[in-house]
Amino acid sequence: MSQPLPEPSTTEILAGFEVVVGRPGAWDAEAPLYFPDSFAVIPTPREKVTEALLSLAPHLKIVSNCAVGTDNVDLDACRRLGVVVTNTPGVLTEATADLTWLLILAVARRFREGDALIRSGSWDGWKPLELMGLSLEGRTLGVYGLGRIGRAVARRAEAFRMKVISLAGDDPPEAFERLLAESDVLTIHAPLTPETRGRFGADELARMKEGAILVNTARGPIVDEAALAAALASGHLGGAGLDVFEREPAVHQALLTFANVVLLPHLGSSTLQTRLAMARTACEEVVRVLGGEAPRHRVA
Repeated sequence: MSQPLPEPSTTEILAGFEVVVGRPGAWDAEAPLYFPDSFAVIPTPREKVTEALLSLAPHLKIVSNCAVGTDNVDLDACRRLGVVVTNTPGVLTEATADLTWLLILAVARRFREGDALIRSGSWDGWKPLELMGLSLEGRTLGVYGLGRIGRAVARRAEAFRMKVISLAGDDPPEAFERLLAESDVLTIHAPLTPETRGRFGADELARMKEGAILVNTARGPIVDEAALAAALASGHLGGAGLDVFEREPAVHQALLTFANVVLLPHLGSSTLQTRLAMARTACEEVVRVLGGEAPRHRVA
């Protein structure tokens, strides 16, 4: 296990196995020591499972990724080596959708600025022109990626009486152009693939609606952070909410300077119930595969 997970997961489900738990941030040093004796590996999104590491693991049967995304795992190498790869879909859908709306509302209603004003001690009472934000009713929510999480986010838009437009993987190019041109709030829920990497660059951001808000709770490299900073600095975009980053855990320094940008440390699935469900799902897949059963959430 690359780092400690919420319990009871390993202590209960993996009882009877020898479980080695790594330290957060120590993967590069520890993984080469663990892989030669490992029959199963449970990484989290921050740890890369590369072909070089896989070549050190003659006994490895499964990489049980404790995440819904698998961009941290070399899937092609796993297929060549006959290593099963699984993920934890479904259990984090609602928590991530909730957090997406936290970001939408925080940016639209200028939460950071309001909180900072109160804490500064300088607020002297209600004013008609103070910190006016964006009303969501009647606005258009654009959803890039209509999987489980994207659909959950879209459902929540009904409560705000927003119009929803979306883009799925097989939609024509003109659907993407409509998403850029019409969305007052554009939220990203696609996996990181060669096609989606850098999908929101300078040209795409320039084609977004003037004053629009961009939210990303999917994978950081889908958005070019330098281009996003430039679009915010020019005033073309009205704000951004990010839970993931292009070079995570590093954040583009310019993004730290904008009052209309809300930044969170990859908290999409971070509720006690959700993270525990993820950990238990990952452990259960290990038990199934090492026991000769078919996994429930195989991706490779």
